[in-house]
Amino acid sequence: MMQPIEITLRPFNPSDVDDFMEFAGNDKVTRYCRWNTYTCRDDALDFLNQVISSHPWYRAICIDNRPIGSIYVMPGEGKDQRRGEIGYAVGAKHWNKGVATKAVKMAMGCVFEDLECLDRVEGLVFIENKASQRVLEKNGFVKEGVLRKYFFVKGESRDIVVYSMIRGVSR
Repeated sequence: MMQPIEITLRPFNPSDVDDFMEFAGNDKVTRYCRWNTYTCRDDALDFLNQVISSHPWYRAICIDNRPIGSIYVMPGEGKDQRRGEIGYAVGAKHWNKGVATKAVKMAMGCVFEDLECLDRVEGLVFIENKASQRVLEKNGFVKEGVLRKYFFVKGESRDIVVYSMIRGVSR
C-alpha cells in the first residue's frame, strides 16, 4: 500500500524560484493553466516578487517545505467581490497521488475564514481536463454547467466547466 503524501501549504518566498520553475516551467503542467510556461528564471522571480507576494491568497504546495505546486483563491472585485476563483497546478511527477485533491481540501478548510468577503468559490476548468474536474468533485464542489468558448487562452477559445462551493453549505 502506498504511503499518503504529506503536504503543507505556505506562502511563496523568492528563494523558491528554482522549485517554482520545476513545475511552472513544464508545458505538461501549464497545458491547462491560463498562464504561459515560464522559460526564464528572472521572469519567474519577478512573478514571485511582484504578483504572488501581493496576492491575497496564493500558496505553495510543499513536500518537506519545498514547493511542488501552487494553489490560489482570487477574490473578485466590485460587484464580483463576494466570489473567488480557485486555481492550482502540481508538478507532473506528483500527479495521480492525491496531491491536488489534498491541497484543495486544505485550502477550502480555511479560505472562507481567511477571505471573509467570499460567499462563493468557483473552479473554472477546461472541459478536457477531467483530472481537475475530479479533484473539485472529490472536494464537494458542485458542477454547475459548461460555458462554451468562455476563455481565449494560448491562441484558442476554450470551453470550461464551472464548479462552485458556497460558504456554509456542507460539502
